[in-house]
Amino acid sequence: MGSRELKKNVERARRRAYYESLSPEEKKEYRARLIRARKLKKLKSMVFGSAILFFLALVGFIGVLAGRGKGEEVLATEADSLNGDGVSESVAAAAAANSAPDWVVEDLIRVNKYSRPGTPLKQVNGIVVHYTANPGTTAEQNRSYFDGLADTGETSASSHFVIGIDGTVIQCVPLSEIAYASNDRNADTISIECCHPDESGKFSEATYDSLVRLVKWLEETYNLEPEDVIRHYDVTGKECPLYYVENPEAWEQFLQDIVL
Repeated sequence: MGSRELKKNVERARRRAYYESLSPEEKKEYRARLIRARKLKKLKSMVFGSAILFFLALVGFIGVLAGRGKGEEVLATEADSLNGDGVSESVAAAAAANSAPDWVVEDLIRVNKYSRPGTPLKQVNGIVVHYTANPGTTAEQNRSYFDGLADTGETSASSHFVIGIDGTVIQCVPLSEIAYASNDRNADTISIECCHPDESGKFSEATYDSLVRLVKWLEETYNLEPEDVIRHYDVTGKECPLYYVENPEAWEQFLQDIVL
């Protein structure tokens, strides 16, 4: 673990200890302050991005007036490639795909029409949490199932990540491509499948901790908020992840945990 990661872990532990010392009402206010701080940071980033776009527009306009003839072309190219944060969406996706933390195991499934079509993921507006519905199976087994669909063709299914009962995180699909996991939200979300030890669907402590860690990293990478993290249930009404549908208070606790 590098010094930067160690410092982050120490800071998270400090915030967690402080949070646990608060009353319920104080906890609610503390979470609200953290969310407001995130939104303010996002707003500042958007303002900075808008300033960059304005500067590019000004340069392009001056270029046209000067008769260089390339100002409009340069401006159009730059404007088309930038999102609200002043960062190319394709570049952001590629950066995320190529710089996953060292605790993520990359084991990509084969490109095929049933589980990894290779379709570009042009934007990321959310993160969808699932459960495997196969009690006791490992992350490796679920990853192999997705890969095997290339041969069996029995259904269309996959996920960007699978988290094992032991906390292992496997990346199955690049973050620059869609996965077949979240129905109508495949085109703008990152999907995470979680293994579970029994029929209740409740995640082990190791799975839960890795999920919190992974979601926080994805939130930072894509500048997302806690409200952008949803269950498969919130997309289609399917009882997935089962435990967190049947126990909504547990899901609310998870949303609190990814704020701290």
